[in-house]
Amino acid sequence: MKLKVTLLSAFAYIGLTAQNIQNNPGSNHGNKFEQLGTILPTPNIYRAASGAPGQGYWQNRADYEISAYLDEDKRNLKGSETVTYYNNSPDDLDYIWLQLDENQQSNIKNADYDNSSTLPRMASDQQLRTTDLPAKDNGYGVNLEKVTDASGNNLKYVVNKTMMRIDLPKILKKGEKFVFKIDWNYNIPNRIAKGGRGGYENFPEDGNDLYTMTQWYPRMCVYSDFQGWQNHQFTGRGEFALVFGNFKVSMNVPADHVVGGTGECKNYEQVLSSDQLARYRKAQNANEPVEIVTLDEAKKAEKNHSKQRKTWTFEASNVRDFAWTSSRKFVWDGMSVTIPENNNKVMAMSFYPKESYGLYRKYSTKAVAHTIKTYSEFTIPYPYPVAQSVEAANGMEYPMICFNYGRTEKDGTYSEGIKNGMLGVIIHEVGHNFFPMIINSDERQWSWMDEGLNTFVEYLTEEKWDNKFPSKRGPAWTIVDYMKLPKDQLEPIMTNSENITHFGPNAYSKPATGLNILRETIMGRELFDKAFKTYSKRWAFKHPEPADFFRTMEDASGEDLDWFWRGWFYGTDPVDIAIEKVTIATPDLDAVPKSNEVKYKVDKPVQNDFEDISKIRNREDKNITFYVDKDKDVQDFYYRYDRGQEKVDTNKEYSFKVDNMASLDTKDKEKFKNITAYQIDFANKGGLVMPIILEFTFEDGSKLHDKSSAQIWRHDEEKVSKTYYFNKKVKSIQLDPMRETADIDTSNNFWSDGGSGSESSKFQVFKQKQQDGIRGGANGKVNPMQAAGKKN
Repeated sequence: MKLKVTLLSAFAYIGLTAQNIQNNPGSNHGNKFEQLGTILPTPNIYRAASGAPGQGYWQNRADYEISAYLDEDKRNLKGSETVTYYNNSPDDLDYIWLQLDENQQSNIKNADYDNSSTLPRMASDQQLRTTDLPAKDNGYGVNLEKVTDASGNNLKYVVNKTMMRIDLPKILKKGEKFVFKIDWNYNIPNRIAKGGRGGYENFPEDGNDLYTMTQWYPRMCVYSDFQGWQNHQFTGRGEFALVFGNFKVSMNVPADHVVGGTGECKNYEQVLSSDQLARYRKAQNANEPVEIVTLDEAKKAEKNHSKQRKTWTFEASNVRDFAWTSSRKFVWDGMSVTIPENNNKVMAMSFYPKESYGLYRKYSTKAVAHTIKTYSEFTIPYPYPVAQSVEAANGMEYPMICFNYGRTEKDGTYSEGIKNGMLGVIIHEVGHNFFPMIINSDERQWSWMDEGLNTFVEYLTEEKWDNKFPSKRGPAWTIVDYMKLPKDQLEPIMTNSENITHFGPNAYSKPATGLNILRETIMGRELFDKAFKTYSKRWAFKHPEPADFFRTMEDASGEDLDWFWRGWFYGTDPVDIAIEKVTIATPDLDAVPKSNEVKYKVDKPVQNDFEDISKIRNREDKNITFYVDKDKDVQDFYYRYDRGQEKVDTNKEYSFKVDNMASLDTKDKEKFKNITAYQIDFANKGGLVMPIILEFTFEDGSKLHDKSSAQIWRHDEEKVSKTYYFNKKVKSIQLDPMRETADIDTSNNFWSDGGSGSESSKFQVFKQKQQDGIRGGANGKVNPMQAAGKKN
């Protein structure tokens, strides 16, 4: 889901500090490059150390048959569902959990996750209402009418806020299934006034509603190998953890409504006019959007509120959720798109009111097609038969259908910001078909595995839409303002969804930026893309956890990235690498080497400084015979020397000359005459290690580039130096010239010749002489054997 930035300040949550285990916390090295070790869960038969699903991996499944009745006059939804739940786990289950997400809209049934509140400087009449103590029921939330087993017997159940536990009449064992039925209803909230993902939007000018029916039915919670039941309360922020299954859904709506939903409609012949059905069939083979319900038809339908009813029937296989939309205001267009990777023919479609016609008719369906094709390149081939975009003044995603914004002015014009925002949100929400609808992470716990990964591929897709597209998330420089914030306003990415203060940057931008840095700067595109596709393939239609992603990225690339996960995902340190000083040195090519006389004495017998207990006990043990004592052939001079049987004057002083350097000849001087050396001293002021990327500009205007990997910091995480030798003068040095690393302070990233932070020096250059001797020789020193005049 793409949240508007203006909404983020409404949330204020206390952050958590991520686990930061260090073996050497008192040192300036050896911490940032430690393996994650026990921070990650231990691999097992369900989840392998490689990051792949293990040989014992399992997941449960739920199939749904649902009938829905939309009462437009009362703005009420009445539903009846039959759920078949399959226990594929190795565990016996004596109860099951379902989600009642609509209870979040109730003021008495919600999750009760309060936020701090203060006196306003100004208030609207809507805000200035008497505080009800105790709270009075606002009429929203799920009303359960009946909960029974397949035979109609009542089941015992308990509702805990937004969660519902059904106590099973008997243990549900591995391989067994349980069939139950629920009848319910709820008052549909005004989504624009109350907020939230589902509800209705009213158009006062024509008196019509546009319904987005989401989280509208009691949904099974996930039971998994890593958590058991994921039954954390729904607060409105942390999204969803859901099981895969098959859906058969019928929606009874006013006869003049147009319905779009997850999966494929099975009765277009009964609900469409003959002209509309003909246009739909034409769209199935069109490479340009065809209006199935035209603008004129939508305008006419707005004026006549039918009292007749129609039932639309949809089916979807292997999906984790089902959402739908209904309104008489809809224009509906569609076209066919083929996914090259699997030759899947998909219907790309859009539904939108006349208020969006000037933008959606031109762009929406084409953006849908572009998105599923581009995501297929970077992840897995799109497997479903349908992909749909609905203009509903918001941004939210479901399998095969999503809700977006983008309306024109009344005269049909629009700003470039609205156009780009619309394209961005369509790409983002359609992209969610891959993350998390197929690669089915637990959004309730880890928002970043959903929003962050999707925002990253959204950025790649925006780039392939238009190289000039003004992407707000993904490029490294766009995260800098967030990374600059004081530490008490930051949480690690690895923080539960409900506890994040700056949700947008933390869950969307920072993980997306991190992946882009991995792709462009640390791993390179070839290694990254292969690893990312491997993760997507491994965990398609499964439930991945963070460790599965981290391990797969390393397993498939051969890159040790624990330092990156530790710093970028588990930490809050920013990147701030500074050029502290540049020392310029020129060679003294006329230097004359000096011969050094080395004085020394012959080595004394080799003996331990301390006779340890093992040596003493070994000598006392009459059962031990030492090899050198029984084999006289190995008793050489030093056997006797160490035992005092050979005498050597160890006080006598000897000397030899070290003369391994020679002056340069004319040819060498000419070769090195233009060499200048530059030692660049760097400081890690931010704390987060990153590659050091440099651009050298020379006096002749030419440029050279160099990159040192982040491992340059492994022996000293605070300061490092790098020396370069050039045969022309450096005019300036720019650190991170393309702003690839999210460095929060670029003022210390530049050095110019003659500026501050420079020192000059000289260094002598000699020619290395060829040395005599063999490997392991004494290099001219007299050894004790020579001093004693012995050869053995």
